[in-house]
Amino acid sequence: MSKDAIPFVERRSWGWLVLFTSATTLVCCALPIALVTLGFGAVSAALFANLPLLTVLAENKLILFGISGVAMALAAWLLFRPGRFCPTDPKLAAQCASAHRWNTWILSASFGIWLISLSAAYLALPIYLWLQGSS
Repeated sequence: MSKDAIPFVERRSWGWLVLFTSATTLVCCALPIALVTLGFGAVSAALFANLPLLTVLAENKLILFGISGVAMALAAWLLFRPGRFCPTDPKLAAQCASAHRWNTWILSASFGIWLISLSAAYLALPIYLWLQGSS
């Protein structure tokens, strides 16, 4: 059985994997910054104290962003690759089109989450310091 013969239903799991990996970047990097910005620094500290996994994720954010970026690039290639096809049966074709729309939405949401997290993790402090220096 070739790769193109794999039923489209099995390929749907890539979208959820991408959403999960991008959500971990949001939890490790953007959520603490948002909590502190909104005045909930104690909540952020309590989260990091009670969930040691958050500290591990934050310490390895470069690896986390790299893995999630590669997962999104792979999912985007699988979703929009040349030669992608849906079955000719009308019922299966409708299911395939629906799965494609959902996967496109999940990939877009994941990419948005990833960009927000990347901005919070790597751009927020340099921009803040630049703005402080110019005033």
